[in-house]
Amino acid sequence: MILRRALAREVLSTSFAVTAVIFCIFIVVRVLGFLRQAAEGVIPVDSIFVLLFLKVIAYMDVILPLMMFVAMLLVLGRWSRENELTIMAASGLGLSHLLRPVVFLILVGALIVGSFSMVVGPMAVRSVGAIEHELKSRTDIVGVSPGVFMETQAGRAVYFVEQLNKENGRYEGVFAWGSDAGREGVVLAQSAHRHTDPEKGQVFLVLENGVRYEGAPGDSVYRVINFERYTLRDRNTMATPVKFPLHGWKTTRLWRSGGPHERKEIAWRVSKIMVLPVLMMFALGLGRVQPRSNRYVSMFSALIVYFVYTNLVTMACARIPNGSASAIALLVLVHLGFAVGAAYLLWCRSHDKPLWSWARPRERTA
Repeated sequence: MILRRALAREVLSTSFAVTAVIFCIFIVVRVLGFLRQAAEGVIPVDSIFVLLFLKVIAYMDVILPLMMFVAMLLVLGRWSRENELTIMAASGLGLSHLLRPVVFLILVGALIVGSFSMVVGPMAVRSVGAIEHELKSRTDIVGVSPGVFMETQAGRAVYFVEQLNKENGRYEGVFAWGSDAGREGVVLAQSAHRHTDPEKGQVFLVLENGVRYEGAPGDSVYRVINFERYTLRDRNTMATPVKFPLHGWKTTRLWRSGGPHERKEIAWRVSKIMVLPVLMMFALGLGRVQPRSNRYVSMFSALIVYFVYTNLVTMACARIPNGSASAIALLVLVHLGFAVGAAYLLWCRSHDKPLWSWARPRERTA
């Protein structure tokens, strides 16, 4: 009982540590991409952390099986190095004695992975899609940071704002360059604010108390216009429905649709749950290392098993839209093949037998 509780406790604690490391790598990579988009004015700076959190949630169903797989390998590898598994074997307790806590971990992990794969992950994808759609539908000047020149996505205008009043949403010290009816012009205004036409759904930038200079570069004649109010129409922002990718659809919607691509997405979501118990059985068999053997060989073998298994599952799911019945049969065969391999490996390690019959050591003759 003590060993079972110790295994479950250490695997869970190690899982949190592995998750923290994976999240740090993931967050650094994603933050750099979001900061680049924010610098280009594609997304506002205040939306970075929301998008980052939703991206992490969307990938949790892929990260969790790997996290528990690595955590099990690390715990059993440490037990092997400290001869705890050897003491267990001398006491008559083999690897089969650890099946109960491993089954408990599999049930807990499958419940969490299933909730993320079926419900939470698609919900996060839909939220990301809604936010990105909203950002694309908003005016180009939303992404402007005070004190930074920003070029619009179409490259037809440049904005500069000295400061932004967050209380009333007004811009102060506005510079704008663009073309209107083929004429290039520079506009300077003391303040500006956004205005939305409720009937047409178009967005306008209303500048107040400024001046507009019109003329072609190199010409000696310019046109100067002083104004109290000057309106710039932004790109067409008519409301359009949000289109989510398949991995953002609800599972019930995928099931009702029943198309080939929808069946592929359902198979992929179910496969992410089925991968976890197979990987945990492999970890239980590969985690036991002989006292004088190289533990890095076992870790390298475990990583090979993980990448081969997950890539074969991905390839089988990708074939479902082309040949539904045969591809699903291939997917089931991949899961069953690796499950049988994990069970055979665990049986060999539990009974101290080699994986291959020809690998048995020859008996010495007197």
